[in-house]
Amino acid sequence: MAFSLQIFSFSVPKRKHLTSSKTMRNSSSSTPIISGFSYKKFVNFALEETQRHTHLIPSPLQEKFNLMKSIDQKTELEMLSFQSSKIRLLRGLTIDGSDSMQVMDFAVFPEPEFDLPIFCANCVTVGSVNIVVLDLNPLHDVIIERNYREKYYKSLMPLGLKYAELLPWGGKITSESLKFFSPIVIWTKFSSSQHNHDLLFSAFMDYYKAWLEIMDQAKEETDTSRVICNLRAQHRYLTWRAEKDPGHRLLKRLIGECNAQDLVRDFLFNGVTTLGAKTFAEYFPEYQQEDGSISEKRSMVGKSFETRPWDTGGEFIGENIM
Repeated sequence: MAFSLQIFSFSVPKRKHLTSSKTMRNSSSSTPIISGFSYKKFVNFALEETQRHTHLIPSPLQEKFNLMKSIDQKTELEMLSFQSSKIRLLRGLTIDGSDSMQVMDFAVFPEPEFDLPIFCANCVTVGSVNIVVLDLNPLHDVIIERNYREKYYKSLMPLGLKYAELLPWGGKITSESLKFFSPIVIWTKFSSSQHNHDLLFSAFMDYYKAWLEIMDQAKEETDTSRVICNLRAQHRYLTWRAEKDPGHRLLKRLIGECNAQDLVRDFLFNGVTTLGAKTFAEYFPEYQQEDGSISEKRSMVGKSFETRPWDTGGEFIGENIM
């Protein structure tokens, strides 16, 4: 029997209106700052849309990770998690802060029998400032593995180019982080307005529908060596994110070091301790310091990209960009 999706949907609280005289990028000067904005409708859309494509069941993680309050009791963290035949884990975290802070960390991780990209949406809104990463993160390196890039991203380039124009590149990003992004990644910053938030929601819907379509078409891998390769690639991805995800600092401030560590390793990047045994230092030895600790630096190479490092065909041109 299919579960009732409404049981797991978020309720959106009423909010006081926020006012500002600032105008927003990519919108007319007469557009005021949006009031009562919430990322919960993004997660609700994703759940409802996923249910059209596959049978979701609650993940065992839902029992432990569902609702938390910040140390000062002023911020609420809501979590949900599901799974299906092709989805190892669909999970979402939304943070509703008292200081006009809204955060969404939504991701879908495939079962290792499928080499599907990892759907990733990380959005932070504080006051009138918005920072967004939206992508179908490649499971395998699209810079090196042309076949994988063409398999999943060639047909999606028009979609990526559309939103690259509407949501411009957000500034410098390290070469290490770039390896986990695809040619259609949306990495952007903008000021709050109804227009901009509607545009972001449109991008989220289009990208998620695209991911669901390729999930529908995905065939289960029967070659054990390929399954192991997918498993290792996902574990490497999780290990990087669990160690270097910039949201970890915010979580530590909100719920304390211990709770933040549990949330990051057991929920947000669940699988980092179960899908493989390799450590961060084994995957990324350049970050290991002489005393054995891991450097907190985001980049050891020191190279970053201030403009989009892919051409319109999805070819990486970063070697020619400083």
